[in-house]
Amino acid sequence: MKILLATEKPFAAEAVKGIEQIASAAGHTVVRLEKYTDRQQLLDAVSDAEALIIRSDKVTADVVAAAPLLKIVVRAGAGYDNVDLAACSAQGIVVMNTPGQNSNAVAELAIGMMVFMARNQFSPGTGTELKGKTLGIHAYGNVGRLVALLAKGFGMNVIAFDPFVNSAAMEVDGVERVETIEALYSRSNYVSLHIPATPETRGSIGASLLGSMPKGGTLVNTARKEVIDEAGLAQILSERPDLKYATDIAADTQNELNEKFGTRVFATAKKMGAETAEANVNAGLAAATQIVDFFATGNTKFQVNK
Repeated sequence: MKILLATEKPFAAEAVKGIEQIASAAGHTVVRLEKYTDRQQLLDAVSDAEALIIRSDKVTADVVAAAPLLKIVVRAGAGYDNVDLAACSAQGIVVMNTPGQNSNAVAELAIGMMVFMARNQFSPGTGTELKGKTLGIHAYGNVGRLVALLAKGFGMNVIAFDPFVNSAAMEVDGVERVETIEALYSRSNYVSLHIPATPETRGSIGASLLGSMPKGGTLVNTARKEVIDEAGLAQILSERPDLKYATDIAADTQNELNEKFGTRVFATAKKMGAETAEANVNAGLAAATQIVDFFATGNTKFQVNK
C-alpha cells in the first residue's frame, strides 16, 4: 500500500524515520510531500495514495475527488476539523485522529501562557501568582484533564464544565464539576479553553461570558480561533480593562487587538500547541501504527466519521 505523508509543516526527522520504519515493516511504502506551497501538489500526490497522514493540512472535497484509491486518512493530532468528513464518508474513506498524543504538549503550553500573562508577559511591573486562583476548564477531555492536574500542582482551585463527563470522573482528579458554562466563567480567574470548532461552538465565546469573569480574568485559548466571537472579544476588552486574552491561534483581527490592548492580549506567532519533539514523534508514530493496523485487521478504533 502507498501511504502519502502530506505535511506542509513537516514532522521532525525522528518522526518521519519512525513512520517509514513502521510502514516498511508491514510491507507498505511511504511517499513524502513536505513543505508544499501549491494545492495542486497535494492533488497530484494523492492521486494514487491508499492512505494519507496529515497534520494541519486540509483534506477537502477536491482532495477526496482526486484520490480514487484512498481508503484511510489519519490526522496526526486530536482535532480534525481540517478534514471534510462528509466527503470522505461519501467515498467510504475512514478518517481517524490520534487522540492523546499531543495532549501533554498542549497542556504545558496552556499553563505556560497563564504564567506569561500573570507576569505581564515578563515586562517590568508587578504581576500575580497562579496559586490560590480558580481555573475553569472548558471541556474536560485529554488536554483539559492534563491542564487541571498541572494546575493543581500550582495550588490552583480547579473547576470544569463538560456535559459529556460526569462528576465522579472529575472528582477523582480533585476537580469540581459545574453545571453550566455561565457558572464556569463567572467563577474563574482563568479559563482554559478546549472545545472543538463545531456549528454549535463557533463564535460562542464572546462578550457575555467573558464579561462575567472576575476582575483580572484571563482566557487562554489553545483550541480553535473559530470558537471566539472576535467582535465580542474586542468589545469586552474595551469595556473591561482588567481582562486578558492569550491564544495559540491568532485571531483574524490579531493585529488590531495587539495595537489596541497591548500586553493584555497575546498570540503565538504560529500554532505551537503540538510543537514539541515528543508530541511530534508520538503523533506521527501513532498515525502510522493505526494505518498499518487498519490494513492488517480492519481496526477502526479511532475513526471519527462513523
